[in-house]
Amino acid sequence: MPAAHDDLTIRRIVDIERFALAADFLFPGASLENPDAAMLSLAGRHVDFATGEVLLAIQSHVFRFAGKTILIDTCVGEHKSRPLRPQWNQRAATRYLADLAAAGWAPEQIDIVMCTHLHADHVGWNTQLQSGRWVPTFPRAHYVMSQREIDQRAQDAAQSPAANHGSFQDSVLPVIEAGLVQVVRPGDAIADGASIVDLAGHGPGQIGLEVSSGAHSQVLFCGDAIHSPLQVLKPDWSSRFCFDPAQAARVRQTLLERAAGGDLKLIPGHLRAGTMRIGEKNGKFQPIMDG
Repeated sequence: MPAAHDDLTIRRIVDIERFALAADFLFPGASLENPDAAMLSLAGRHVDFATGEVLLAIQSHVFRFAGKTILIDTCVGEHKSRPLRPQWNQRAATRYLADLAAAGWAPEQIDIVMCTHLHADHVGWNTQLQSGRWVPTFPRAHYVMSQREIDQRAQDAAQSPAANHGSFQDSVLPVIEAGLVQVVRPGDAIADGASIVDLAGHGPGQIGLEVSSGAHSQVLFCGDAIHSPLQVLKPDWSSRFCFDPAQAARVRQTLLERAAGGDLKLIPGHLRAGTMRIGEKNGKFQPIMDG
């Protein structure tokens, strides 16, 4: 179901519906033993306690706002060589573009593609394979990225072509070479009422997008600042994929404090739900899922 916020309707375009990772792998040092009631409330959709796995989705979010069609993050993609992660490797005949069309948009109708950061599972559909070449999937779009993310991933790729599953070469560099990248900084508005937010920590230049829709409704697409609602209960749990785990935890704490104190709704990139509000109980944050 799409999530609606006043005049803002957000649709999830799911590339991989169930992406499961062992909790102590994703969050080093974490344990799901002796869960309390708040943690058990996440069973089934967000946590598989029987296997000890955190359940994520790999997905995009797309919406029309202020005269622009905006797509947030582009998942894993097809035909990409990802041998270290078989679920991502050389995928074909997925429904991603068909589901995007079913939601009402062809690739040519996307005005802005925002990459919150440049990990392989957030940039894959930036490009598609045509006649043996990687070409932009969204040919009319501005691809919004932070310069620090670009610089770090370029440096990583120069040191090892296999860095970040080789995604810089097949999913980022082609859109740079096509002249479609728009570098943004925190505070920049990519549309009237939609502004870039600094969320560096998980990625060295990770960014979010805050959208103000109506007098009392704000939504923040926060990428991997939060992977799972487990991190609402355990804000100090940073993922093993974080560039700076301590900074990632500080950013998450700030997000949760802000969301708990107002009307801000959070949309983490991998959340298997529509939006997430933050409550407080006995001095601890509580995730409240919408949709």
